[in-house]
Amino acid sequence: MYHVGDRVVHPLHGAGTISAITQRKTDGNLRAYYVLSLLSGNLRLLVPCGTCERIGVRPVMTAAAADALLASFSRIKAEDPPGWNRRYRENMLRIRTGDPAQVAQVIRGLALRERERQLSAGERKMLVSAKMILASELALVKEIPLPAAAALLEPLGEP
Repeated sequence: MYHVGDRVVHPLHGAGTISAITQRKTDGNLRAYYVLSLLSGNLRLLVPCGTCERIGVRPVMTAAAADALLASFSRIKAEDPPGWNRRYRENMLRIRTGDPAQVAQVIRGLALRERERQLSAGERKMLVSAKMILASELALVKEIPLPAAAALLEPLGEP
């Protein structure tokens, strides 16, 4: 169970802080929700308390893990399955794991692909989203502004 003030990551929306725990009545039942104030976009997200593990909400990584991820980024194997549909599906599955290394793999693969040829609109949107997810977590971990964290990811797609 999380508490107000805990810093967590939602696999599809990025990192934020639990700003409150509230109760809402849905389908006649009173349910508890975490109010997650996301770092990017001043968005507030209600996450049912009982579904965090299933959704993939997790605590932010440690500063040491963030440094190790950034240091190892150039060695991440960028897989490039044939076919846009398959590539998109596999990348989406990686993002949904919520694992920062998997999100980094998506960023690296799409950034390298973008350098070689133009990305489709869907893949371009996925690259932007994956960068935002990882940058928001890095910003919380390193206690830096979101644009500075995003800048850390820019050179990471280089071979």
